[in-house]
Amino acid sequence: MEAKVIVICSLIVIATFLFWEFVAWFTHKYIMHGILWTWHKSHHTVHDHSLERNDLFAVVFSIPSIGIFYYFSLVKYNPYMLAVGLGIFCYGLFYLVFHDIIVHQRLRWRPAKRSRYLQRMINAHYVHHSKHTKEGCEAFGFLIAPKKYEPKNFILRKERSQTQ
Repeated sequence: MEAKVIVICSLIVIATFLFWEFVAWFTHKYIMHGILWTWHKSHHTVHDHSLERNDLFAVVFSIPSIGIFYYFSLVKYNPYMLAVGLGIFCYGLFYLVFHDIIVHQRLRWRPAKRSRYLQRMINAHYVHHSKHTKEGCEAFGFLIAPKKYEPKNFILRKERSQTQ
């Protein structure tokens, strides 16, 4: 593969990853807290089981990436579209690590050092989960949290039930 194609594909992966933040924000605000609240409600409810109905969104969001990988690698090869699929996959991986592992403690692991940016992101998600209803929530994104979510005294919640 030529260097030019590698550079273009790398830029496509990054652009897709960043665009997917908008897709996630829009979907979270208008669909999860809208017509599909019946799925997402399980994520705003304190419980002790490992799976929740909200996990179906991960399956739905993986379909475009899987479809792109399948079609553009096996049916009609296109490295640029594969880069789109990779960008979506990378966003999903980021979501899994940040949202499910670091914030919600679905696996017990936290980075030893947390930057101010990471603390702001975690705090914004805590603010989002301070409401257990579909109305009145804020902070719907995962990559971008405005400065207003910068915590003055950041306290990391250690138990999963404290993050729901």
